[in-house]
Amino acid sequence: MEIQILQMIDGAKNAKGLTVIIDVFRAFSVEAYLLANGAKEIIPVGDMELAYKLKERNPDMILAGERHGAILPGFDIGNSPSQLTDIDVQGKTIIHTTSAGTQGIVNAVHAEEILGCSLVNARATAEYIKKHNPTQVSLVCMGLEAVSPTEEDTLCAEYIKSLLECRPMEMMPEIEKLKSTSGAKFFDKEQNHVFPENDFYMCTELDKFYFVLKFENSEDGLGYMRKEEV
Repeated sequence: MEIQILQMIDGAKNAKGLTVIIDVFRAFSVEAYLLANGAKEIIPVGDMELAYKLKERNPDMILAGERHGAILPGFDIGNSPSQLTDIDVQGKTIIHTTSAGTQGIVNAVHAEEILGCSLVNARATAEYIKKHNPTQVSLVCMGLEAVSPTEEDTLCAEYIKSLLECRPMEMMPEIEKLKSTSGAKFFDKEQNHVFPENDFYMCTELDKFYFVLKFENSEDGLGYMRKEEV
C-alpha cells in the first residue's frame, strides 16, 4: 500500500486511489456529528450559489456551511458542531458548502473512492482502508480555507498513516498543542461568535465515531456523503 500525504486544492486535484479528504476544523467533524444525529445524507458543494439554488429547489433540505468560518446569509446552520443542537436533522438531506473541506471533495476528480475525515472518525477511516486494502491511498489535508496548511489536518493525516503502518502515535500531547497553534482561535473571546470554544473539544474528540463518511456518485451529478459503519 502506497500512502501519500497531500495538501489543499492541488493535493485534491492530484489525489489518486482511495482518497481521504481531511478537514478537522470543522467540515468533516460537522458532517460526522450531523450523520450521527440522524441526517440521511449530505450533499457536499463547492459553489455557494449552487448551494442556494439547491435549497430553492428543495426547501425541505437543510442548508449548512460557511465562508471565513461564519454562517452564510440565509443558511439554516453554519459549520459549528456545538450549534447543531438548535436544529432537528433526523432523516434530512443536508446541503453543505465550506471554504475547505467540501472544496476537496469536488476537486478530487482522479480519486477512485472518496472519504471525508477528521479526528473524530480517523481510526474508523484507517480500519476501512485496511479492510479494502487499496494499492494507493491519498490523504489530503485541506488546511485553512484551502490556501494554507494547518497543524490539525496534517496531524490527522499522520495519525491515519501511523495506524495503517501499525506505528503507535501519542495523540493527546499533539492535540493539546493545537490549542496554541491552529486551534487558538477557539479560545479567543473576540472570535467566539464564529469559533465557539466547545467546537475545539468536539472536533478533537479522538475516534468518537466508528463510521466513515463515504462519498457516493449519483445520477443527478451531485454526489452524496453517507455514513458507512466499519
